[in-house]
Order: sequence, then C-alpha cells, then structure tokens
Amino acid sequence: MTKSGITRRRVLHSAAAGGLVTAAAPGAIGTARAQSVRKTFVLVSGAFCGGWIWRRVADRLEQGGHKVFAPSLTGLGDRSHLLSKDVNLDTHIADVVNLIKWESLENVCLVAWSYAGYVGSGALESVGDRVSSAVWLDAFIPADGQRAADTAAEAVRKAIQAAIDKGEPGVRGLVKISTDAIVAERDRAFVESKATPHPVGTYLQPIKVSGALQKIAKKTYVRLPKFPQPLFDKALADCKGDKSWATFELPDVGHIVMLDAPDRVSELILQAA
Repeated sequence: MTKSGITRRRVLHSAAAGGLVTAAAPGAIGTARAQSVRKTFVLVSGAFCGGWIWRRVADRLEQGGHKVFAPSLTGLGDRSHLLSKDVNLDTHIADVVNLIKWESLENVCLVAWSYAGYVGSGALESVGDRVSSAVWLDAFIPADGQRAADTAAEAVRKAIQAAIDKGEPGVRGLVKISTDAIVAERDRAFVESKATPHPVGTYLQPIKVSGALQKIAKKTYVRLPKFPQPLFDKALADCKGDKSWATFELPDVGHIVMLDAPDRVSELILQAA
C-alpha cells in the first residue's frame, strides 16, 4: 500500500487454523484502527435475496458501534409482498436513494453485492455526494444503457424468459443450491428457505449512468473467484488497471460470502470504508 492509499491490492485467505485473515502484502489497515471511528454502512443485497442476507455482517458492524442499514429492495425478502410487474430497476435505485435521503445519511460506505452493482451504480447518480466510499462485492459494474438481463448467467436468462413467457412478475432462482461456489453446505437450506422471486422488470430496464461510481474517491472491488462469472473477472481486471480502485480476492469462499465468512467481510469493508 502506498502512503497515499491509492493502490491497495490484496489477496485475502483463511489461515489453516483459526480462520485468520492475512494479506499478501503489508500495509492493510488494522481492524482495531478501522473500528475506532464510527461509520455508516448501506449494504445492498443481490437478486433473490433481501436484507436478511447481511444479518451476520450487520451484527458484527453494529457491535463495533457502527450504523448499518441493510434494506430489502422492493419485491424481495420482507418486502416480497410488493412484487409486481411494475417493479423495475428505477424502483430499486429509488429504494437506496430514498433510504439515504430520508435517514439524512452522510459519509456513507455503500456496499453492493452481485446484481446490486446495478442498483448501487444508479443510486450514486443521485446521492454520490453523500457516499465517501464504495465496496463492490462480486458485483456488476454496468455501462450506460446495459440491462441486467444482458449480463446475467445463462440459467438466470432462461428463468427471465420463462417468467416473461408465463406473464409472471418474478424470476424464480435459488430453488436448489448444490455447489460451494454459491454458499457452503451448512447454509444452503437456510438460503433456499429465504430466497424469493426477483422482479423481472429490474432485469429488462436499461441503466442510466454517467460515471458517478468512478467519481467516488475510495473504491474497492472484491472478487470471489470460486464463483464462475466472467464479467466479475473482467471487472476485477479493469479495477486492477485503475489506481483509484483497491482490489481483493477471497479464493476459498462462495458467492454468498456474507454467510460463508462474515468475519472477513466485516473486517474487509471496515478497512475499505
């Protein structure tokens, strides 16, 4: 890590005993130091999941005295009763924008996971001045005019088309998890019981972005390479080539890393805030 803190590339992994977090190079901010200043986090979940996915991480951050918001986007999780064909990407962006505005949040660390890369990128177009740091956790970095349907995995694209053909408001996914690349076996039944259909309209609406994400001074991209997604690999490579981004890899955990390794996720986003 340089003195300016501009380049901060690390590969984090679990130690053989005790699950300790280590870094490939010196200079990472210590957790104790990171926790000395109270911070505000907005944690945005990905497709099929609600705010419940962040509970283990939120508990750890709150125990450190930090302020944490983990909203369920419209139509998902505890707001699944609001699922309708009218829910689109703008709806989810407004969920995050209005949370930050109505709670009068400032100096926010915005954490976006997976599909939420679209939501976070769109939200920053309106509230970028209230966000001091951003963490993209195995998340999409969309280009202007791109649709989430265009960048989704093949299985999800098929599910999107099936929902459209049947006239259903939600895309069904995470019905049965059978791989550690998504989440460890111990949590599969839990995730399957909580997952809900994802609003189909959010996949079909092109995003409007002008580069607000890139204007955030402190940005971190975290890749979970056990989960196969070429666009996340590309995002990592692009961020490695941009000195305004810090990049990390957690090679031994699945895509739902906030359940697989909540301690490491909490420590990492504290460092990145």
